Amino acid sequence: MGRELTADTAAAARHARFGKLPERIRFEDMAEEVEATPDGGLNAYNPEGSWKYYSCLALDLGL
Repeated sequence: MGRELTADTAAAARHARFGKLPERIRFEDMAEEVEATPDGGLNAYNPEGSWKYYSCLALDLGL
């Protein structure tokens, strides 16, 4: 008998905490539009300088 009471108490506590879903969030509230390059393109891709950032494990190990 005490076991059923404990289960009911636990079920009531779960229902009190999780019994209602949160309110829906509109898509307009989730999405934000920002400028693609806020710095005006200062950090744009530079093919001539890209060799500086090349990394290869075989070259690092001297193979």
